[in-house]
Amino acid sequence: MVFDKRNARILVVDDDKEFADLLVEYLSNLGYWAKAAYTGREGIDRFKKGGFQLVITDLKMPDVDGMDLLEVVKHWDKQAMVLLMTGYATIDSAVKAIKKGAYDYIAKPVKIEELEVIIERALDRYALSKQLGVFRGLILALIISVPVWLILGIVLALVWK
Repeated sequence: MVFDKRNARILVVDDDKEFADLLVEYLSNLGYWAKAAYTGREGIDRFKKGGFQLVITDLKMPDVDGMDLLEVVKHWDKQAMVLLMTGYATIDSAVKAIKKGAYDYIAKPVKIEELEVIIERALDRYALSKQLGVFRGLILALIISVPVWLILGIVLALVWK
């Protein structure tokens, strides 16, 4: 089964309710299923319940910041993609975010056309990651099954002698 990006579940986490709602509406108009959370804690709760493939989060939030949210998301689902946005972009925080597993780090104000491209690429990476997981599973099954079949062949050859 191939992952259809249009079936992606996207979580937008931002304490700026107006911005979060606007982004959810924009994503919905693009054909994505999107939901908003207005605090980091609410974002964590929704992520744990929702099976989201992509999280778009603000870096600076009063309760749980975007960097902590990134860590929780990656703990729960290593394949989930996380985009961090901030109005306080620094090279240090960008490097830290990428090292912790963020797909991208975006400075506000966000250019919506650029964000659309970044989202498409993040979902492409998610789909490839899922496919790679399937192939790894198949390879592991082959690695395990080949010796089993060889042993079974030897045993049967000895029994039928």
